Formats: sequence, structure tokens, C-alpha cells
Amino acid sequence: MCIRTGKLGGGIISYATIIMWCPAIAALLTCRIRKIPVSSLGWKWGLTKYQLLAYLLPLSYVLIPYLVIWISGAGGFYNHEFVAEIAKGMGWNLPDGLTIVLYIILMSSFGMVRSIGSALGEEIGWRGFLTPQLANISSYTATSLWMGVIWSLYHYPLLLFSNYNTGGPKWLALTCFTVMIFACCFIFTWLRMKSGSLWTAAILHASHNLFIQSIFTPFTVDTGHTNYFIDEFGIALPIAAVIVAWFFWRKRGELPDPNDENKAFS
Repeated sequence: MCIRTGKLGGGIISYATIIMWCPAIAALLTCRIRKIPVSSLGWKWGLTKYQLLAYLLPLSYVLIPYLVIWISGAGGFYNHEFVAEIAKGMGWNLPDGLTIVLYIILMSSFGMVRSIGSALGEEIGWRGFLTPQLANISSYTATSLWMGVIWSLYHYPLLLFSNYNTGGPKWLALTCFTVMIFACCFIFTWLRMKSGSLWTAAILHASHNLFIQSIFTPFTVDTGHTNYFIDEFGIALPIAAVIVAWFFWRKRGELPDPNDENKAFS
């Protein structure tokens, strides 16, 4: 339906939300068929410090690229029309600065609830089921690379045949998105293996989507070629994600042995 309509939305319910829950459905069905305990998917909360890290981490590879884009003029700050829409929708009659601050506070707190609701669907499949299964038979690096292949392919139909992009050239969007996904998989895999909790991945995924799609990109003004730089489909974010991924790759020696009977995946 996304390909047929060319849109992620579907009226009352978003097609994208349904698609994001397909990995969870697949994982749960696989557990049922293969008699794998659903409890092995990593439902425990784990240490709160990892959940907090997962929430804040996207800011490390989102905030700096967008600041560079705004300061350099590759994109402008801030989008007055978007701020006006926020104020109108919320019934606020406030200065733009206060509207922006209140919006960010509400989105980064209560908005996370909705974001986790959709991100969890993917993460039950990707990091709840698939990552531990791959980690049992391959290294951290190999697991991350395989996850990058699978997670990228999962998104390609939406990117190529619907409006899941910022309007720039599709070849650029495909390239930048793929690089970013591969880099993010090194981050997601490390946190999942270290924390032993799929909630870490769900929070990281939700925070990533929320800060990019609901805050930084909407506040950015197109100054001509801005789509070449912003969002998951421009060149800035993949560069930052690769740097953060390299940091986690360097820390791969801190991960528990997945074959240990006391491993974090238990």
C-alpha cells in the first residue's frame, strides 16, 4: 500500500506503523515454530544507565551535524511556518522562542511514548530476536554487518517507491541511508549485547526517530540544496554516525561472551 499510494500514511492508521510491527510478528511466529522461549528476547529492563545512554546517544550524532548545517547556511534555522503550525495546533499564543522550547520538551518526553510504540515493533525482531541469534554464531563485527544488510534491505522499498525521503536524489538518499544504517547497527548491537535488554534498542531507535523526524529536520529551512545534507538521507548524519560507530567498535572487547551461560541475553 505504501508503494501503491506513494505515501507512508494510510488515513486513520499509518502503513508505516504496520510495517514497523512486521519484524515483531515474524520474530514471535519464529519463536513459536522453532520452540524458542519468548523470554529469550531480552524483556528485562537491565541497568538504567544503558537506557539513559540509549536516549541521549542520538543527540551526539544528530545535534552537531545540524548545528554545522545551520551555521554554514546549508540549511536555515528556524522554520517559521512549522513553529506557527505548532502554536496553532496547541492553541498557544506565545513568542516563537518559547513555543520552540515547550515543543521540544513535550516531544522529547511524552512524544517518546508514541515513538517507542512503533520502534518496539522493529526492535522485538531486530535486536530482541535476530541480533542474539546472530551473535551466538558470529562476532560482534559480523553480527553488526549482517544486521546492516538486513535492516537496509527492509527499508529500501519505502525509500525507493514511497515518500520515505526528504525529496533529494534517490541515489544519494539510498547511499547515505545505507551508510547510516550500517553505522547505527554497530551502535545498536553493542548496546543490546552489553545491556542484555531489547528496551535499550527500542529507546535508542525511538530517540533516533524522534529527534531527527520530529525536531531537527522540521525546524530546518531549505536554503536550496538542504536535502543533500539533512535527515537520514543527506550526507551529514551518516558521517557523524560512522564516527560514533567507530567508538563503539573500539569498545567491542567489553562485550560479554554470548556463549557464556551467564550472558546478557539470558
